[in-house]
This record gives sequence, structure tokens and C-alpha cells, in this order.
Amino acid sequence: MATAFKPTDSELQVLKILWENGPCTVRTVNDLVNENKKTTYTTTLKTMQIMTGKGMLERNEEGRSHIYIPKVKEKETQNYFLDKLLNNVFNGSATNLILQALGNHKASKDELDEIKKRINEMEGGKQ
Repeated sequence: MATAFKPTDSELQVLKILWENGPCTVRTVNDLVNENKKTTYTTTLKTMQIMTGKGMLERNEEGRSHIYIPKVKEKETQNYFLDKLLNNVFNGSATNLILQALGNHKASKDELDEIKKRINEMEGGKQ
């Protein structure tokens, strides 16, 4: 991912909608944004036009309605924010990040099992 990739909160909200729902029109994105935070159609349109200019979205102009498609991948974006959080807040310590996350969030049995499984995989399959 390019180092210039720094989505705003509004841009990240649009990306999440597109990742969850697939390619969408501005109207669809605006309707979904309005479920959580009231905004106008023109504001959503302008945000998506800016994102297209930044290379975050691709616009398919075939047909009457323009369809927007995310050009950045969800996993890459998660990795960007995780690296930023890890380095800027936890001084690069994965241990401190994980302990803080587990201390502030009641992990389910399934989540804890998944964490244990991942640790075992990282240790080479030790049980």
C-alpha cells in the first residue's frame, strides 16, 4: 500500500460499506451512511469523487448510474492502521497492544481459541 494512503474517517466509512456490500452507486452508499450518521447525497458524492481522484475508488461509468468499486483492499487497510497504532501508540510492542486489547474487551471463548491457535501456528505447531 502506498505510504500516501491516509483515509479520513468519512473515506474509511465509504470503504467499509463498499467492502461489505460490493460495488455500489452513490445513492446506495449515502443511504447506508445515513443509517449511522446523517449526511447529504452531495457530501457523499463529493467524498467519493475525491476518493476516486486519490486512487482509492474506481468508477464504472457504463449505464446511467455510476458504480463505485474499492481499489484498496480491506486487509491492506487494516494492516496500515494496525502498523500505525502499533508504532505510534504502543512503541512497536505487539505484546502491549494485545494485552491492552484483551484487557479492554471481554474476549469470547471462540476468540480466545482462535488466538491460541494462531500462537501455536507461530510457534511451529506446538501444543
